Amino acid sequence: MDPDRVLEGLDPEQTQAARALRGPVCILAGAGTGKTRAITHRIAHAVASGVVSEQQILAVTFTARAAGEMRGRLRGLGAPRVQARTFHSAALRQLSFFWPQVVGGPQPTLIESKIQAVSRAANSVGVQPDRTGLRDLASEIEWAKVTQVRPTDYERTTTKQGRQTPLPAAEVARVFEAYEELRREHNLLDFESMLELTAGMITEYPAIAQRVRDQYRYFVVDEFQDVNPLQKLLLDAWLGDRDDLCVVGDPSQTIYSFAGATPGYLTGFGARYPHATVVELVRDYRSTPQVVRVANHVIAQARGTTSAKHLTLRAQRPDGPDPMYKEYDDEPAEATGVARQIAVMLEGGTPAGEIAVLVRTNSQSAAYEQALTDEGVPFTVRGTARFFERPEIKKAVHTLRGARHEVAGEESEPLVATVRQLLGPLGLTEAAPEGRQARERWESLSALAQLAEDMAATAGARGRPATMADFVDELDTRMATEHAPGFEGVTIASLHSAKGLEWDAVFLVGLTEGMMPIIYAETDEQVEEERRLFYVGVTRARESLSMSWSLSRSPGGRRTRKPSRFLDGLRPASPSTSSRRADRRKGGVSRCRVCGTSLSDAAERKLGRCLDCPSSYDEALLERLRDWRRTSAQEQKVPAYVIFTDATLQAIAEQEPSSVAQLSAVSGVGAVKLDRYGEAVLALVAGAEAADVAADGAGPGADVEESTHE
Repeated sequence: MDPDRVLEGLDPEQTQAARALRGPVCILAGAGTGKTRAITHRIAHAVASGVVSEQQILAVTFTARAAGEMRGRLRGLGAPRVQARTFHSAALRQLSFFWPQVVGGPQPTLIESKIQAVSRAANSVGVQPDRTGLRDLASEIEWAKVTQVRPTDYERTTTKQGRQTPLPAAEVARVFEAYEELRREHNLLDFESMLELTAGMITEYPAIAQRVRDQYRYFVVDEFQDVNPLQKLLLDAWLGDRDDLCVVGDPSQTIYSFAGATPGYLTGFGARYPHATVVELVRDYRSTPQVVRVANHVIAQARGTTSAKHLTLRAQRPDGPDPMYKEYDDEPAEATGVARQIAVMLEGGTPAGEIAVLVRTNSQSAAYEQALTDEGVPFTVRGTARFFERPEIKKAVHTLRGARHEVAGEESEPLVATVRQLLGPLGLTEAAPEGRQARERWESLSALAQLAEDMAATAGARGRPATMADFVDELDTRMATEHAPGFEGVTIASLHSAKGLEWDAVFLVGLTEGMMPIIYAETDEQVEEERRLFYVGVTRARESLSMSWSLSRSPGGRRTRKPSRFLDGLRPASPSTSSRRADRRKGGVSRCRVCGTSLSDAAERKLGRCLDCPSSYDEALLERLRDWRRTSAQEQKVPAYVIFTDATLQAIAEQEPSSVAQLSAVSGVGAVKLDRYGEAVLALVAGAEAADVAADGAGPGADVEESTHE
């Protein structure tokens, strides 16, 4: 292939990236700027130029689907033998190959979910969390392992960092240690141990290191802002002392810090490799200028180290509609209003599959599912069980595979009719059934039928009918790459699970203080991650962007909620970001009310004074607040800090608010907490006993989006 032809159709910055054939190379790629196009053309250009052979390239992505997409593009560019894999897939392949000579004996069993093992470990040390607690424990163990924190160091490390743990740190450490012992005893391997063992194997055995490094000489890592310390350890083992490395990412899309990811490897790439080529991709081909303006405004307000590397996007598409900002009285009204807007869009010709409703937490989904159902709008919920792991899909694939041999050579019925006939007994009816679970099964089977229709149409255009064998082969390929077929319905998804996707129309809902940023984002770093999450949501929209919020939780409730601070300067009649900061300074929040010193620590700002300045507070009141919080947390089955942190309780005890307005002025008491707990707190301040006061409404739950890339 002519190397120059590979570069045809690239914009100037993409061309610059593709021509940088030798590492180190850092590509800072904004949302919608064509990063996958740039890196696949760079790889193909390197192969066509003779810089490296296809078999010596390892391109690393974070999802099997992204790896499959990359392989498909490389095949089209004449480089079909390039290895494009996830960190875990590449590590498993190497570990399995070298296991006999390094360890010997039976290879360990890979566990994809820690829940069962964590449950057994917890029971063995006398800890018995509920299902939600088990999930939180499993996530915490994953965080510890990817950040290279050992069980013996866990309590000390988390205390030093001020990390909020799902259980007391000492209990988590005991479960963590028991989990690792159970895993070793039963020869089990989790994803984190797989990466660690692979890195250790390469580091400790020079012969293996030489073989791996002879095999792979040219590395590309996508989404580099999401790399965690354990993945970086493996990457460094692969590289050795070489620097033929190209990394691609966007600091403004760093949204997995809670899971151990750090953008520091991306933002610090130039410091580690002073001779690196750095290319910025800023031409946004995805979104209209109106959407891009919102995105640029949001990220321009960012603060902290990550913000210094933010990119200002330049829209390349024609003008589109202005973004919409809508305020509702309550959450049900908001869900109904959004569903009706979507129904109008469908009537106007917008495909349902090109519309998404993005929520901050999974608990918000139910209201929109019900509202869309009431409007007769088809929808699918993203982020539930993996498509090909669903029981109905496993059974369907088994049935279709069996039919492949039965109908081979005598296919009289068209593919679509055959597939629908086979899926009928499994639950594929003409119309969607009632009930959420039945509907989800129907949607899954409908997606298979839709895939058959798409294949039949494509094959028909080529003059050859699609067969059952073709269809089963396509399913096998998709299962290997986790490429689930799409269901033609509106997508309901969390902001975390929406990353990497895009739609013509996006509805960002529930944009209130306490939900965006989320209620437990209390440090500056946590709030900035919430800002980046909002930015990711905005940049999913191609043409139509609607943002909404509600003033109360339920009809007739107090309308005390406030629109998200991230909408300041965007929504009509909202304060500018600079004026809000000035108001905070004028209000004395950033200065100690005792000595007048400027406050920089988050806990000090919350209290309104230096930690070592004297305070006067009603100790009995603080004790009542703590007793009430403990009881409420137990009733709602959430960690106590989710209701109020210690610093917030102390601030309440010091300031003794006597009205809703005064309570809302206490740092840490946002609109959501005020709505849920305001009456209870004011009653306690007025002298009520904790036993006589119940939390107002349900707690926020523990459904923080768990994000894993694999």
